[in-house]
Parts: sequence; structure tokens; C-alpha cells
Amino acid sequence: MENNFDVIIIGGSYAGLSAGMSLGRSLRKVLIIDGGKPCNWQTPQSHNFLTHDGKTPKEIAGLAKEQVLQYNTVEFYDGLVTKVSKQLGNFEIRTESGNTFYAKKIIVASGVKDIMPDIPGFAECWGISVIHCPYCHGYEVHGKTTGIMSNGDMGFEFSKIVYNLTKELTLFTNGSSTLTPEQAERFGRNRIGIMETEIERIDHDNGKIRKVILRNGEEVPLDALYAKIPFEQNVNTEDLGLELTEHGYIKIDHFHKTNVEGVFACGDNTTMMRAVASAVAQGNLTGALVNKELADESF
Repeated sequence: MENNFDVIIIGGSYAGLSAGMSLGRSLRKVLIIDGGKPCNWQTPQSHNFLTHDGKTPKEIAGLAKEQVLQYNTVEFYDGLVTKVSKQLGNFEIRTESGNTFYAKKIIVASGVKDIMPDIPGFAECWGISVIHCPYCHGYEVHGKTTGIMSNGDMGFEFSKIVYNLTKELTLFTNGSSTLTPEQAERFGRNRIGIMETEIERIDHDNGKIRKVILRNGEEVPLDALYAKIPFEQNVNTEDLGLELTEHGYIKIDHFHKTNVEGVFACGDNTTMMRAVASAVAQGNLTGALVNKELADESF
């Protein structure tokens, strides 16, 4: 494998592969580097993506990789990026196994890593019956007994969307509620219960939630639990000095440029709209924008 490329894409899931296809079709020499640990590896089905609705995430990603690698200017490297630096106008990328690659442009499509709460059973259910997105999973559990683990403004706004899918709804604040009196009144009006007792554990059957057990011993049967949990970036953003938003996402402009010249970003690491369709759309656009910048510089 050669080590000089027009573009190196860090992250080979939906956004990264989509960017790779866009660049491959533009005859750009591209290397996609991926560690093989997507955040949705445990999710049984992917939804709300035209032509792929109901397929497994692995199936979609596998087909995408196969199609992208049909373009002979695109290569794929299995491994983890450990350091990114700028050397004489080019970027130097080092990997965990000791390989070094160089590129004119970088696309960071490495996604995010979810930080699981210290609740037994939560991680085992994550992506299966403890879910993050009503657009990705809500239809499959509509009308069922559902919980939301959130609080304050986020819990209030999120409950509005889920309430459209089911009226059998309970908000678990997992501690003292930070809802305003007006928000709490709205919950009462819509007969949405509010549980402030902390969650002790989640009882499940191979990832399918059966009930939530609270610290006071109370048990609440559930078919699904939405949860908004913290995350961290999968790459060391400090290496390149990438600026983050107040919510922890990589900050980009309308052209998907970061604050570092020559570095672009797309996918879950840039937005709270975490969905396969969104990642694919972002990657496609980012690839085109990077190609345009390369064309401008060489013309």
C-alpha cells in the first residue's frame, strides 16, 4: 500500500464510506481508515433509510464498503489512528500498528463513543430496547409501554416527540426532577408519570427490557426505554486543535470545514441527528466539498 493520498478519511462507517464514494467517483486517491467498532454494532435493525429499511447495520455497512472499493482510487485500512499532525502543508497520520500515511486533506468521520451509565442491564439493552432515536426505532415500539430516561428541558422536549408515538409513557428523571413547574403541569395534563427515584437496574431478556427496578424497590414494567446519555469523540480532537460545540460535537461550517484549514468533518461526531440516512447524506456532501477545494487549488 502506498502512503500518499489526496484525502484520508478517519472512520469507515456510513459517513466515511459515503464521502469515500463521492471522492472515488471524482478520481481522488483516498484512504479510509477504520477500527471496526461502530456505535450501533448491537442494534438488530436499521430503519428510516430508503431502500435499506429493516436491514442490519452490518449488512448496510458491508454492502457500502463493497461498492465503495469498486472505485480503484479508494483503499481501506483496518486499524486505529493514534496521531494526526501537519507536516509541510500535508497531514501525517500514524496508526496503532506503526504505519504512517500522508494526505492533502482530512475528513474526520469517526463518530462518537457512548458513555454508559452505571446501571446494570443498561449496556446489554442499548440499541435493542434501550434506544436513543424515535425516528430510528420509534415505529417498532409505538403504542407500547415506554419510558424516557432524561430530565429538564431535554426530557420535556424529547417527551413531546415520543408522546406522539405512545400515550403509555413515563419519564424517569433518575434523581430529583429539574422540570419547571409549567413543564411538570404539562406532563400531568397529558397523564405522563414522572419517576424521580434513581434507577437501580434494568431487568431484561437478552437485551429486551422487561422492567426497570428503582432504588426504593419499585418495579416498572416496560417494553422500551429511550435514553439520552453522554458521549465522547472517538478521535483525539486536541491533536489538531479541533474546536467543539458547547454540546461536544466537532464544530463545522456550512461547507463541513472545521476550524483547522484542510480538515473537514461529517457524521455523528458533528450533529445530534444520529441516523444512518443523515450520516450517508453528510458524507456524500462532504466528499463533494473536499473535491471542490482540491479542484480549486490545482486549477
